[in-house]
Amino acid sequence: MQRFAGRIILLWGWRRSLVAFVAGALAVLAQAPYDFFAVCFVSFPVLVWLLDGATGEASDGWLKRLRPAFAIGWWFGFGYFLAGLWWIGQALLVEADNFAWALPFAVVGIPLALAFFYGFAAVVARLFWSSDIGRIAALAFGFGLAEWLRDFLFTGFPWNAVGYAAMPVPLLMQSVSVTGMIGMNALAVFVFSLPALVVARRHLRLGLALFAILVAAHVGFGYFRLASPAEPATRSIDVRIVQPAVDLSEKWDASVRDRIFATLLGISGKAPEQGHAKPQLILWPETSVPFLLTERPDALTALGDMLGDGQMLIAGVVREEGGTGTAGSRYYNSVVAINDKGEITDAVDKVHLVPFGEYLPFAGLFERFGIGQLVAGPMNFAAGNERHPIALPNGLSAVPFICYEVIFPDLVAVDAASSELIVNVTNDAWFGDTPGPYQHFRQAQIRAVENGLPLLRAANNGISAVVDSRGRIVDALAVDARGAIDAHVPISGCALLSADQRRINGLLIMLLFALTAFTLNVRQRLRVN
Repeated sequence: MQRFAGRIILLWGWRRSLVAFVAGALAVLAQAPYDFFAVCFVSFPVLVWLLDGATGEASDGWLKRLRPAFAIGWWFGFGYFLAGLWWIGQALLVEADNFAWALPFAVVGIPLALAFFYGFAAVVARLFWSSDIGRIAALAFGFGLAEWLRDFLFTGFPWNAVGYAAMPVPLLMQSVSVTGMIGMNALAVFVFSLPALVVARRHLRLGLALFAILVAAHVGFGYFRLASPAEPATRSIDVRIVQPAVDLSEKWDASVRDRIFATLLGISGKAPEQGHAKPQLILWPETSVPFLLTERPDALTALGDMLGDGQMLIAGVVREEGGTGTAGSRYYNSVVAINDKGEITDAVDKVHLVPFGEYLPFAGLFERFGIGQLVAGPMNFAAGNERHPIALPNGLSAVPFICYEVIFPDLVAVDAASSELIVNVTNDAWFGDTPGPYQHFRQAQIRAVENGLPLLRAANNGISAVVDSRGRIVDALAVDARGAIDAHVPISGCALLSADQRRINGLLIMLLFALTAFTLNVRQRLRVN
């Protein structure tokens, strides 16, 4: 092992960059759908050893001395995000004649940009580097800080945060209800990097003890939470989640819209599965209605006829404001609540839109160069002003998140605090049977654990599911399946800790790593001097 680590430390030039790239790419195997988290016990020690060798000339300025560390972190990040996000290009092939030109931007450009966060993480870590366990703490702090920034900078894109690698199953998800994603990201990097101590053996016993304590606490707390009986349900609701598996090449084809709508009605109106009651709530996916409801009053009549007494439908729609097809119209990616009379009783618009997918940032500049929206769709969307809970039968309420809004921990926590259910509607059919839908579902699953609330998820094509408040899948539909889930959802419990307390705990964990790294770095400098 010492010989292997020594070779890694002494690598230079393109070989060092290649090893960093491969280490980052391999780390993606720890994410869904592979969940091979053991690979991180190789990838992150390799990153530590690469940074051990990332020293500049003593005569160089401090900025120049940090360039090798930034390059290593950047190549590690480029490998990680390229291997983890290549499936984004699948969306551009839905209408390949119009959008195939943008494949390099989506498949390579996005990882190129996101890799700067991990380059920054490596620089932060290198500032507090030492020859002992302090460097492991420094790397944990650097990555924790980078992942936190990735949550909100440049509109935010915290997809595949490192902490998810430590939570492949519900047993290992429960700790996030205490640490939040901020703390989980830092702790995951710390534990994954500890095997790097095996080589120099300095602080090896301390590292082994911390490894055993943290892993035992992670597993033990998960076992305790899952074994503990849930609080008695005060209320419940019977739900039906519809997954129509509509081919996106037909989604906005006017000639098949009635057929798509009829499919949704047929699945929604069938008799309940054996052992299940008639659903009180029916949930359709994102933009499931293939036309503007304002242009089709007959559709609302059909929905009123399909819904029985007391039933409610929550459906993803495109909502128009400002006219009907006029140049001044604004369109929103929305969910609407429809009662048993076919009346729209509430609507919630998507607040956090996907850049280049649902709207074009700096539209005037890009359009001058002939660049428009990069994903096939009916129109550009406007962002909603706020999100609010939707009133459900039985006096319950649900807060809806449309598509990738559910990957933002703070956004979900703020709005879920006043609800009993989390609803996520999405259209992951854009990405086919690739890792994308599985990664998206895993992140939604973690939101249920963080907030202590059941999750109802409807996808046009995978993965629709009912998830309980501790992350366990009650029932689900696979990618490419067409059908419905009937489930009885008891409502009990709440978040173990508030969102503010989880955030404070996560920041305290990062601060502890920063102080440890700083202290050991200073002690090493004093010892050398």
